Amino acid sequence: VAALLVEVLVEYADAYTDMSLAIVLTGGFALGSVLISATGGDIAVGIDAYLFGTLATVSTASVGLLLAMTGLVTGVVALAYRPLLYVTFDETAARAARIDVPLFNRLLVVLTAFVVVSAIQIMGVILVAAMLVVPVATATGARSFKRSLVFGVLAAEISVIAGVTLSYVYGLAAGGSVVLAAIAVYALALIGRRVRSSSKRGIFARRDELWAKLSTNPVASPEPDGGREDE
Repeated sequence: VAALLVEVLVEYADAYTDMSLAIVLTGGFALGSVLISATGGDIAVGIDAYLFGTLATVSTASVGLLLAMTGLVTGVVALAYRPLLYVTFDETAARAARIDVPLFNRLLVVLTAFVVVSAIQIMGVILVAAMLVVPVATATGARSFKRSLVFGVLAAEISVIAGVTLSYVYGLAAGGSVVLAAIAVYALALIGRRVRSSSKRGIFARRDELWAKLSTNPVASPEPDGGREDE
């Protein structure tokens, strides 16, 4: 409901996205405080679980919920891949092609909300926010959208496995370890892109220098074989 409310405010109230987020966020906090005070504090709210999650003690039901949500999101994205891609890159051209842009924007927002709500009690707000952003940033150097999807998933998997392993071996917080591992993977990818870009610029610079030398000092053409010039 909150995700759709943000879209409605942006679309119909001419509010900026950050303004809509602020309105919905503060309204959600206000509603929560009113509900808790109205019941005399009888609502049991695990603040620590919502902030940091319980990644180290994930239940079977939670795993089933995440698997179901993974299947749902993957299936919907696969079915609506082309219009989602079109709307993401160029909304104006998508509207010109008679694609229902508001519908697919809301679909993307609702899918994101489903993922956040289903994972927040397991991973916490910090880890969910990080895993929605950092793997995507890691995959931004991909040459195509499909590759960026694959690289983003791989970056997230590597981060989770590395973070949980470090947490188990050294007795650290699982959620924080995963986030730091994700940031480390992003840093390595960024360094790799910089090195590759520098090497390409070096190759192109040497090529341009070689062409400049050849243009200023052309190679003398060989004399044709045969007799003397006067013959």
